[in-house]
Amino acid sequence: MNDNINTAYEHIPAEKFAFVQENENLHDKELQTKARSFFADALLRFSKNKSSVIAAWILLFLILYSIFAPLISRYDVKDTDSMYVNYPAYNRTICDLNIGIMDGAKTFDSQNDTAMNFWRGIAEETGMNPVIRTVGTHETDVKQRGQIVKRYTYDIEVNAYYALGMVYRTFSYAEFQNIQNWQNETGIQVIYPYVEPSDINGIKDNPSVWYEVDSKGAAILDADGNFVPAYSTHADKAGAEYNSIRIPGDDGSYVYSTAKSGSVQCRVLYYNYYIYVNGHEPNYLLGTNVMGMDLFCAIGIGARFSLIFAILVSAINLTIGAIYGSIQGYYGGYIDLALDRISDILSGVPFVVVTTLFQLHLSRKVGIVPSFLFAFVLTGWIGMAALTRKQFYRFKGQEFVMAARTLGASDRRLMFKHIFPNAIGTIITSCALVIPGVINSETTMTYLGIVDLSDFAGTTIGTLLSQGNAAATTAPHAMLWPSVFLGLLMIAFNLFGNGLRDAFNPSTRGVED
Repeated sequence: MNDNINTAYEHIPAEKFAFVQENENLHDKELQTKARSFFADALLRFSKNKSSVIAAWILLFLILYSIFAPLISRYDVKDTDSMYVNYPAYNRTICDLNIGIMDGAKTFDSQNDTAMNFWRGIAEETGMNPVIRTVGTHETDVKQRGQIVKRYTYDIEVNAYYALGMVYRTFSYAEFQNIQNWQNETGIQVIYPYVEPSDINGIKDNPSVWYEVDSKGAAILDADGNFVPAYSTHADKAGAEYNSIRIPGDDGSYVYSTAKSGSVQCRVLYYNYYIYVNGHEPNYLLGTNVMGMDLFCAIGIGARFSLIFAILVSAINLTIGAIYGSIQGYYGGYIDLALDRISDILSGVPFVVVTTLFQLHLSRKVGIVPSFLFAFVLTGWIGMAALTRKQFYRFKGQEFVMAARTLGASDRRLMFKHIFPNAIGTIITSCALVIPGVINSETTMTYLGIVDLSDFAGTTIGTLLSQGNAAATTAPHAMLWPSVFLGLLMIAFNLFGNGLRDAFNPSTRGVED
């Protein structure tokens, strides 16, 4: 073995055996590295956890969204529209770019010639073509009078806001004149010629039909394939004088209103009527829900309440649990045993039952939100107390605590000046993991309708999910966007909390990857 060692030495250059500090006086040298505080070291470890860093950025975005979305939106949760219900996302500027997003598109399958003429009729009368694109064409052979005739149907995407077309509205005489004055000022036509149901084969429920139709509702076209107008010319039925914009081809004979119990009934283009009422075009960046509410604004307001409520619950539970657990862990013995049994009894109380009972009885005296908050606090601090207790058992026997006790430190000082600060990192990070649990529980209660916070908060994520669930097949966006927001919030909070937990773990301090 010695021969092997000697052989190895023979291959090492002689200069490798020179003394580095031969004949030099050695002195203490200043450390070349900078000292890092506990929090700086934790931040360094947290920054190396890529998933937690991404989650932190997502959380920041969601929090900023909840703060600023209601501020930059043109709408409030109280701004609802009875016509634009469960409508898809729409913005006129983006729609005009023809890039396939925010164009208010709804898909209509198997549209026959009658339906296609209906869409064409809206486009010709209003100048707003509802058909965005044709996504499919189907050919079918139909036997008619002993011959095989080809029938075509189309799958199309339609701008739902244009497709709404005309609606009937009843106005007072003063309001009817105000609309005319607005039309004259802006050049935007709201009121269109009236159509008597008797002139369109008795159709009463479709004000967008302005042309002659047969008994089946199919358009009757002239020799050139054009519509034949069926506008009312019964001057004796006119409700009030009309002195504003007229449609092309009107020589003054068309009637624009009809008398209706001291008021006038009109055919109005709802898109332009919306501009008249609100002062701007529809602008729903995420669409609307079953209440006709702007989802972009509503999600922000609902998320704002959920975040504030969850942070408040976590702060209260942290305070109660820290004090309770400190007493348990520091004194131990019979005190710990008695307090632990109280915690066991409270932890056995079902949260849903408590919440329901509080909403039925306590909320009448203190209000819905305080009673809901109390339901969370009643048992929510137990987990924090158990964590604090464990940390106190861990640190109360350490040398620095014994030294402080020897120097005459009081129990309160030992608990909150020496032991608790060493456990605060673990406790705080646990709070970050409690927040998503509170949000999830709050969302579940409002989704099930056990708690209704709409009067206080305007709306909540759970309420939006419940409303969207009713139209999940016809308007999936109404449930999709609240679900995406809630899912991102839950995942990001959990990843962020896990990253904090690992970063504040004292056993990993100074560990380099």
